[in-house]
Formats: sequence, structure tokens, C-alpha cells
Amino acid sequence: MSAVSHLPRLWAFVTMLAIVAALAVVVGAVFLATRPAGSLTATAAESDLPDLAGLVPLAGPPTVGPTPAPSAAPVTSATGGPGITLTPPRLLVISQAGLPQQTKEDISQLKHVEKIDSFDGGAIRISGAGLNLLAVDPARFRAWAPKAVAEQPRVWSALTQGELVADSSAVRRFGLVLGSEYQVDGGPRLRVAASASFGLPGVDGLVGMETGRRLGLLPGVALLVHGPEKAATALNAGVRRLLGSGAQVVTVGGGRTARAAGNKSATAKTTAKTTAKTTAKATAKAKQPRAARRVAVGRPGSYLDLYRRSAAVCPGLSWTVLAAIGQVESSHGRNNGPSSAGAQGPMQFMPATWKAYGVDGDGDGVADIWSPYDAVPSAANYLCANGAGQGGKKLEKAIWFYNHSWSYVSKVMSISQGYARAYP
Repeated sequence: MSAVSHLPRLWAFVTMLAIVAALAVVVGAVFLATRPAGSLTATAAESDLPDLAGLVPLAGPPTVGPTPAPSAAPVTSATGGPGITLTPPRLLVISQAGLPQQTKEDISQLKHVEKIDSFDGGAIRISGAGLNLLAVDPARFRAWAPKAVAEQPRVWSALTQGELVADSSAVRRFGLVLGSEYQVDGGPRLRVAASASFGLPGVDGLVGMETGRRLGLLPGVALLVHGPEKAATALNAGVRRLLGSGAQVVTVGGGRTARAAGNKSATAKTTAKTTAKTTAKATAKAKQPRAARRVAVGRPGSYLDLYRRSAAVCPGLSWTVLAAIGQVESSHGRNNGPSSAGAQGPMQFMPATWKAYGVDGDGDGVADIWSPYDAVPSAANYLCANGAGQGGKKLEKAIWFYNHSWSYVSKVMSISQGYARAYP
């Protein structure tokens, strides 16, 4: 796949957000594309469906339990060890083509410039949603990362293994699920292995250099500039003088607000103290354990009854959709994982997703990812949060959020229709 066709969106995007001094979303549709009507595959035959009434007794604990997650591969000094000197970026430069070597040398000679480095970049699309990526060498880029990110071995090992590290804001905006694989439109599949806050406006994630080449990202179109924070304004002006009209320069980090901070009034200081106290209280409250949300499902004796009761958690959702997901994910409790991506339990939740959407279905006071009595109504809860109760395209998109693949959506809908005929 070539990233050339996506570049006008990338540059227009950077231009717009440079004007408002904040880069957040990709220009164009950020909504996931939905399938055209009639594109689902044929429904499953009733003879292909397991008997829900007698399949895998629900009484007792699950036979397969969690196993310790593998530790992240150690990161040696060759990829940027603990003793690395951090050089936080003050400017992010995006050009329409790789900057000439002479231009980079001229920038490096500017007053206040202490370090520069260039990286590959461009835009990709996943199910119609556009993401701006940088392709980096972890050994070089680690020095540009915030301290908390530089100290996360998982981030740097993921890049060396050809996986995507998504910016935390992009994870929230696009509903990305850590550990899941996503099909790049016209390109390879990418696994989202980790997330981190890089603080680079408009950058939705990082990949390694080899992965960037596979994605068709353009070489050397992104440039980071380091210098004193107090000189951010002068750096910005100097770099702009050396660049043509096709490049954009964005101030990164604290330098963006340095002038405003210098003029802070006594009233603003008082407001800041009040905000700090409020934040401290909110943080303390957030650290308190979250009580598991309870739903009235109980402990039915079969998956058939469990799916039917759990569907009531999401008005408008058919129990057959839950049954179809249960069949695809674990064959109704036969294979509870953990999967290679870390998904767990009969409905194959990632732990982070479970933390947000897991419910206590049988009233024992615990939301247990391995218990079908909790996992099935939790699946209904998650689907409902993504609009499944509205049916139609909303239902299809909610299933897509469950597993980011349109072939998965087709399979679930097909099996669901089969169950609807088998259990009228």
C-alpha cells in the first residue's frame, strides 16, 4: 500500500490544527465504515449449531483459569537503556516530502537548536478511520519520549517486534483494544500491543521502521527539534524561515503555553490551587476500588437460559447475538483461554475492557472474567454501550467493536440468524 494518496489529508490536518494549536483528530471521517446492505454472508444451518440446552454445564468454577502473563522482553542499552539522556521535542515539523539534508543541517545550526532527528510518517486507514503514524527506530526515538514512556520496556519491545504502539488519546478516540489485531485498508494486519502518551500533536501511534515501509509511510517527512523550553518561540520562528510553504511547524509540550504562564495573575494562581485540591480529591476517589455493577441474571442451568436472561441487560439486543459471540469466542465455555492476545474467559474479554464493562451477574459481589454468569451479561453491557440495542448498522458496528473485523461481524450475524431459527 502507498501512503501517497493519504498525504493531502495528513498535511491538511496538520495545517488546521496548527492554527488552533492542538492536533487531535484526522481530517475526514473518523467514524468506522459500515458494510453496505446485503453484504453479510449466508446464515448458518441449524445442523451446524451446538445444542445450547445441554452444552457445557454451568455449575461450578471454570475448568481453565488465568495464567501469568509473559513478562516483556528486556530492553538493552542498544535500544535505549535506563541511562539514556532525554531530549523532549520542542517542535514537530511535517513536510510533504523528505527534507533535504542541507535544510536539516541549516536547522541544526540555528541558535537554541540542540538536537534534531527525522522519522518516516504518513496516514493509514483502518476500516475507514484515518490514523497518522510515525515509523521510528526505537534506539533513536526513545530519547524523544516523555520520561514515563521511556521507562516502559513494553513500548520499545513492541516496536522492535513490528507491532503498533497507539497514543493514549487515539485509543480512546477510536475505541482501540490493546492486544487486538486490525486490518489496514489495502495493507497488512497490525496488532495494537501497547499505548502511551507521546505528547506529539496529531500523531496517533508509532510503528518500527520496517513496519513503516510495509505500510508505505514516506521517509523523513517528520522532524523533531530539541532546545530550551524558554526558547520555543524563537525556535519556531527560525525553523519556519528555513522551510518552504509545503511544511508545517507545530510547537510541542510546555513551550506552547510558556508566554501565558509568564503572565499568570494572582487570580489565576488561586484558581490553580483550587483546581489542584479538586484534582487531588478526584485522584484519591479514583484510587478506591470500583464496586462491581450488579445485574439480575442469577445462575441458570444452561447457556441457553443464560444468554436469554443476559440479553435483558441491553433492551433491543437479541439473545441470539450473545449466543453467536459465545460460540465464536469460546464454543460456549469449552475454550476459555487465555488467548495468544491475552483475552480471557468464556466471552474472551481483554482485562482492560473487562475493568470498564465487567458486571456481577450472579450477585456474589464479584465481577469474575472467568465466570459465565458474569461474562455473558458483561458482553451484553459492552455491546449496549456501543449501540447494539438500536439494531441494524448500529448492531453491526457494536459487534465490530467486540472484535475489529467485518468478517467476524458477518460470522456472528450468520450464526445469530441460525440460532433464531433453531430456537424460535
